[in-house]
Amino acid sequence: MRHLNAPYRGLRLLLLFLAFITAASAAVMWLWNAVLAAAVDGIRPLSYWQALGLLVLARLLVGGFRFGSPNSGRRPGHKAAYFREKWMHMTPEERLRFKEAWKERCAKR
Repeated sequence: MRHLNAPYRGLRLLLLFLAFITAASAAVMWLWNAVLAAAVDGIRPLSYWQALGLLVLARLLVGGFRFGSPNSGRRPGHKAAYFREKWMHMTPEERLRFKEAWKERCAKR
């Protein structure tokens, strides 16, 4: 059975995203105007749209538009623990094949 609110899930996510962008832009504008414009001569206050543009520019320069962490929410070292466990469950023949394949792969560089 389909949940009654399922058609509105995308709309709610869009509204949540827009609210986040609005709040982040307002925070950038407020911080810029409160800190830089008041403390440094020659710095003009930002408008809301300039703050939004600055936020987008900073995001492009620093990290692109990827969402989520590079580890996809996993704890640090998760990959190392995964491969360590995988290595411990390998037979000696599988370990030898793995080592030879790794040496061949590294030799190509």
